[in-house]
Formats: sequence, C-alpha cells, structure tokens
Amino acid sequence: MKWQHAIKDFQLYLKIERGLSKNTIDGYSRDLQKLTNYLEHHQMSISPLDITANEIKEFSYDNAKKVSTKSQARIISGLRSFFDYLVFEDYRKDNPTDLLEIPKIGRKLPDTLTQHEIDNLISAIDLSHPQGERNRTIIETIYSCGLRVSEAISLKISDLFFEEGFIRVLGKGDKERYIPIHKNAQKYILNYIQHIRAHIKPGKNYEDTLFLNRRGNALTRQMVFLILKELALKINLHKKISPHTLRHSFATHLLENGADLRAIQQMLGHESITTTEIYVHVNTSFLREIVDNYHPRRNS
Repeated sequence: MKWQHAIKDFQLYLKIERGLSKNTIDGYSRDLQKLTNYLEHHQMSISPLDITANEIKEFSYDNAKKVSTKSQARIISGLRSFFDYLVFEDYRKDNPTDLLEIPKIGRKLPDTLTQHEIDNLISAIDLSHPQGERNRTIIETIYSCGLRVSEAISLKISDLFFEEGFIRVLGKGDKERYIPIHKNAQKYILNYIQHIRAHIKPGKNYEDTLFLNRRGNALTRQMVFLILKELALKINLHKKISPHTLRHSFATHLLENGADLRAIQQMLGHESITTTEIYVHVNTSFLREIVDNYHPRRNS
C-alpha cells in the first residue's frame, strides 16, 4: 500500500464514518504529508504497513525542532488516528505510535474582549464603504450567537428563523444546532439583506448564502480575519484577535452575567462540558463575586 492511497482512504473514512469537517480532514492530511516528506527526504522507502515505532520516533524528534509543542502534540495525535484506522481495517496488527508520548501542553485561556472593546470595534467600521454594512453585520452575528467563523460564512438565508428567534447552524461534523438570536442582531441582518445584499447578484450555488463578497461568492475565513485585524489597528487595540475571540467573548460575557454553563455548552456546540468549563477560569474576579454574593457564610 502506498502512502497517498492510504491517506486518501483515511480521508474518506474521516468524512463518511467519523463525519469530520473538511478543515479537520485537511489538517490530518497535512500532518501525514509531513511524515511522507520526511521519509522521502531521508530516502526511506517504507510503506504505511511496514513503518515501525523507531521511524515514527525519529520523525517526531526531528519535527519537534521545527514546530511548537502544541503542533507537535496535534501531529502525533493525527498519526495515531491514522494508524488506528489501518489497524481497524486489518491492514496492520499494531499501531507504531502507541508508545510515542504526546507532549503535555498547558491549557491556554482564551483571549477575550470587553464589551467596550467590542463596541469600539464595531463603531470603527466605515458604513459609507460598500462592504461596511456587511462587515458590521457579520461581526454582530458572530458575537451575538457565538459562532465559529466557518459557521458564519456558511450561514444561509434559509437558516434564519427570526419569528421563532433562532438561527440554524451547521457545526463541526455537520452537526446541526439552533441558537437564539436577539432582536438587535436580527435588525442588522435584515437591514443588510434588504439594502445591501439585494443589490448583489449571487454566484452559482451561492443564491442562499447570507454573507457575500462583491463578486457574489461566499466570504472566506481569511477575509473575516482581515476585517477584524484592520479594525483592531484602527482603534489601537493592542490584542491579537481573530473571529474566535468574538466567540470566546460571547461565552465569557454570558457566564459573567449569570448564564448556565450547560446552556452555553449547547449554544457553542461543544460535545463535552469540559471544553466549555475553560470559560470559568477566564475571569477569576467573577468567581470571587459569586462567593461573596451567594455563599451562606459570606456574612459570618
């Protein structure tokens, strides 16, 4: 079995059997390509069925010099999944990564913005610019609903259920969820649809896509990153931000205002409550306030 053939089969498995997103599958594929590039560079003609733990270790040690600990952990995890797949399909009897130690990485607290900083970002948008109204709307939507950037750019007009107060989102692994959307965000979206999007001719297959670029195609992830980066520079915001920062801020602000962690988990589309619990650690002053206000011994 050749590497490219095995990787292609693995990609189909991840898509059909595991239901993973294209971005996740692409990530696994890039990491496997690093291994095949390493083997080729060192003139090691070893198939995925014959490679041993020793070759994997050599690759891992070499790769550790070039990437961060987090990337190294991700690559090893991806390789482990690939060889688990080969074992599952009876191509191999063993997984050569089983004894390979995944480096421990600290749990990084998500970056967040204050409500004031988010207001400043949105206020800095030039609404006289042809794309200004669209940019304000997509930022409001991401923050108001805690969306991933991939969920925001793939949002459809048919996903808007404003009478019921919800939007439908297709998340990781094509898992569908419904998220409440407040009247203010609805107002921005309706205004964008009626006064901006109505004057753009959608490209083929983008007739139902909510956010369009000037050519009538869907926005890219990179474009949304660029929009935020330029706004941050404009207001002299000395924080490294991305669309995910808005999602983190959504969760943190809800928690600070008393929202239930399980409800936040559902809105974010986290499979495990453990993932959502990281927001509990973001604002320790908020935790102090809870104890001061609600602990029965607070006045003792």
